[in-house]
Amino acid sequence: MSDALDKAEAAVREASTDTAAVQLAFAAMELAKLAQQQTAGPAPCQHDHGRRPGRSAGEWIGISCAICIGGVGIAFASIAIAIGGISVAILALVLRSMWRDVQKRR
Repeated sequence: MSDALDKAEAAVREASTDTAAVQLAFAAMELAKLAQQQTAGPAPCQHDHGRRPGRSAGEWIGISCAICIGGVGIAFASIAIAIGGISVAILALVLRSMWRDVQKRR
């Protein structure tokens, strides 16, 4: 019985030693987690500020391309209107000149 008691005492000592080692390991892991959280900085706030999330770079590029194409379209439309106005003015001058010539012959 003494042999069994010695074995039990040795097992208890080993378990208490292992428990202390396990506790130290857990404490080291907790310290590592805490150090990692502190170096990562504060977590961003999770509440809504009433704003939409920002646009991505692809969306901004698409918007700028649409604006550029629209600007070029407006420029061409303005040129077309100017050419049309000049054509109407020239046509009016030619018709007036022809009308005067017809009036002089009568």
